Amino acid sequence: MTLTTTAVLVPLLPFLGAVAGLLTGRRSPGFVRPLAVLPTLAAAVLTVAVAVGQGGGPATDVATRLTPTGSLPIDLALHIDGFAALIGVLVGVVATCVQIYSTAYLRDDPRYPSYAALVSLFTSAMLLVVYTGDLMVLLVGWEVMGICSYFLVGHYWETEAARAASLKAFLVTKLGDVPFLFGIFALAADAGTFRITGILGHVARDGLHHPTLIALLLLAGVAGKSAQFPLHTWLPDAMAGPTPVSALIHAATMVAAGVYVVARLLPVFAASAAALVVLAVTAAVTMVGSALAALAQDDIKRVLAYSTVGQLGYMTGALAVGDRGAAVFHLLSHGAFKALLFLGAGVVIHAAGTNSLAAMSRMGGLARRVPDAFWTLTVALLALAAIPPFAGFFSKEAVLGAAEHAATGHAAGVPGAAGWTVLVSGLLTALLTAAYATRLWLLTFRGSGPEVPDHGRQPLAMTATLWVLFVPTVGFGLTAPLLPAWFDGRPLEPTATTSVLGTGVALIGGLLTYAAWRHARPSPDHRPSTSRSAAPASSARAARTPMGAVAVVEDAGPALAEELAIVGHPPAYGDAAGATDPADPGRLLLGPLHRHAAVGFHLDAVYSALFVRPTRAAATLVRFLDRAVVDTYVSGAGAAPRWLGAAVRRAQTGNVQTYLGALLGGALVLAIAAVLVATGTGA
Repeated sequence: MTLTTTAVLVPLLPFLGAVAGLLTGRRSPGFVRPLAVLPTLAAAVLTVAVAVGQGGGPATDVATRLTPTGSLPIDLALHIDGFAALIGVLVGVVATCVQIYSTAYLRDDPRYPSYAALVSLFTSAMLLVVYTGDLMVLLVGWEVMGICSYFLVGHYWETEAARAASLKAFLVTKLGDVPFLFGIFALAADAGTFRITGILGHVARDGLHHPTLIALLLLAGVAGKSAQFPLHTWLPDAMAGPTPVSALIHAATMVAAGVYVVARLLPVFAASAAALVVLAVTAAVTMVGSALAALAQDDIKRVLAYSTVGQLGYMTGALAVGDRGAAVFHLLSHGAFKALLFLGAGVVIHAAGTNSLAAMSRMGGLARRVPDAFWTLTVALLALAAIPPFAGFFSKEAVLGAAEHAATGHAAGVPGAAGWTVLVSGLLTALLTAAYATRLWLLTFRGSGPEVPDHGRQPLAMTATLWVLFVPTVGFGLTAPLLPAWFDGRPLEPTATTSVLGTGVALIGGLLTYAAWRHARPSPDHRPSTSRSAAPASSARAARTPMGAVAVVEDAGPALAEELAIVGHPPAYGDAAGATDPADPGRLLLGPLHRHAAVGFHLDAVYSALFVRPTRAAATLVRFLDRAVVDTYVSGAGAAPRWLGAAVRRAQTGNVQTYLGALLGGALVLAIAAVLVATGTGA
């Protein structure tokens, strides 16, 4: 089988599995799990075969004409290079882990057949985006992922949070997709083709007439899909969906698609220095803002969601300084440890019966109840905090090294301002990332209080996938010396300056959080005091605060435990963004900023004031005009003939004498009128 045939089968197999699952899922439930797992597993194996066959050699580029359009043709094009080959492997492996994990996580869910089919379709769409060489075909996969995310985020549609989150995700990403579509049309019109290789050749040879406009239009779509400021607000709310869906979206599909598209089209962005500066500023605001928000969240999955936003900021920062190798390197390593973090969080939520970190901090023995999740999550959080020698350290240092390279003027065509912006914000984000990773670990696994109920050993399908993802989380960074041959040839090894600075600020962030946690937590032998003099002590406040786990059904399955936790969080702790917990080290570290960071710095309120309320007011006005004005005219147009008909109908009595009398009266009136007219004329 040729490399081309193998690559064509990669997105095709999950698509066929999705179709078969939708057609047979209800009637033949025994086939649902094989149809979910086996096609995705086969596609993952084929992605490895494609990567081995492609290696670091020249790109494989084949195409066939799909349809004549009368102007710019659309091709079924395949473009496989080192970037596409390795990202295809990431998508295949993570999607397979998610499907296997879901067989246990949603084992009692009546909607599992449609869920599994949508995950397969989601995977197929992302693989199409990765492997295609034509922008219009890429757009098909891009939009299919948006539809799939709507249904998957809203899987628990009985809950208000899931319904609102799915609609918000769809609308916000569509808001970015509109300028993205215009950007694709403008780019193709300028280059004369939708083929990516043709576009890049045209940029290198002749340049673009409007590079800044095209780049900014494309960037709007990327900001929506990859959850970058200011279109990032949908991603934390999307945590209302099942945990495996969160892992798939955050690690290997939707949010990675935007970064990948910019990496493929980087020469288009590099043609405009202004676009690179905008990209750098967007990355910086996204990184720092999301890290601050993560430090204030109470929901364990929302912490990880804001973490994803920040890590995507690192990737777009690397692209802003012109190094797509560093960006894709971080995308790959982040995909491994972020999938592990989310799937591990699902195990923790099942065991604890809550998604609240405040509640977990008042439980004892959680680490002993879920040893697999404890060890794998610990390592994944170290990778997230970029502590050596784990994968996150090497990829994050590649980004910081690229930023340093641009800041010192060694990157041709990249403004030094972009380099300094990414470098400074990246170091600050490294400190904050280590802080919220440490906080999450301490509140989850170092809690004190009643023992966590023993739900028995977690299903093998869930724990095995954690250890599969554990391997690249630990070892993928060691491939840094080998990856330049697959990418652009730029070195990806850590540099001394950024390694010392990055690791140093990460350690400072972790130690500060640990000190704040020790200061805030109640001592084991503490007894609440009724004296007012004891009130200022944070440990006393923490001990008195009545916090507890959200009650769940005994022996509930993982999916049911998560759904009940989502429903039960607001009544127990208020808004899902945060809980009033004096023992939270994030509250001590952020101080007055905490209440703003907990709600994402009020961006949702700003958007509501600027867009939602005016739109609703306009809709109310239109409804009034429709009912009070348009309907009045329509009703009047029908009423006038009706009244005339009623008047005429009264004259139709059926009495012959009446008709003759009316005829004679009419004739008399006409005669008198004729005499008057004749008299007047004669005069």
